Amino acid sequence: MTDAKKVMLITGTRKGIGRYLAEYYINQGYLVEGCSRKECDIDSPFYHHHFVDVADEKGVRTMVADIVKRHGRLDVVLNNAAIASMNHVLLTPAASANRMLEVNVTGTMLVCREAAKVMMRKRWGRIVNFTTIVAPIALAGEAVYAASKSAVVTFTRILAFELGQWGITCNSFGATPIMTDMIRGVPKEKVDEVVNGLAIKRLGTPEDCANVCDFFISPASDNITGQVIYLGGIT
Repeated sequence: MTDAKKVMLITGTRKGIGRYLAEYYINQGYLVEGCSRKECDIDSPFYHHHFVDVADEKGVRTMVADIVKRHGRLDVVLNNAAIASMNHVLLTPAASANRMLEVNVTGTMLVCREAAKVMMRKRWGRIVNFTTIVAPIALAGEAVYAASKSAVVTFTRILAFELGQWGITCNSFGATPIMTDMIRGVPKEKVDEVVNGLAIKRLGTPEDCANVCDFFISPASDNITGQVIYLGGIT
């Protein structure tokens, strides 16, 4: 790697964890590219926003091409964009299930694929795909969401083998519940059930997420790939 300012793509930056990470990495000296399906009001000369649905193949290709056109590089990807819907599987419409799979699995794959094509040129890159502790704890009501995020973990492990020869590391992590829009509609008793099952019995924070991302994207972490970290003591 050179000393040039690194370029980072974070998906789902309009609000929540994605927005926090965008502002955090701007302050860390990155050129941050973000995306969402709606407008984002992050105001910084080091931030550029794309109106993209990550499940839209053409849109993802256009976004990455635009990043390369303006910066000539893409060093780090944080795949944060996701949707969730808490519902008993017997009450889950096919359309809802398909949309979660499109965004959470296909969307992650598309961003990784297009970003990797750019990273290969410099034989260096960092990809971090976000999963959830809901997958290993098998939380009732989250069958499809958990399945989609379990697929992300498996995808990331195999991707690490496919991209390792070009110096690209691929890892994933699952946060404990964080009070964002994604869980505000979840009944309090369900959130408490999850937190009480953790080794560290508290809600997660965006800072927790930034800490794991810092570890995975560090230049010193060039021998760490294909791994998943679950916060809060989940194994």
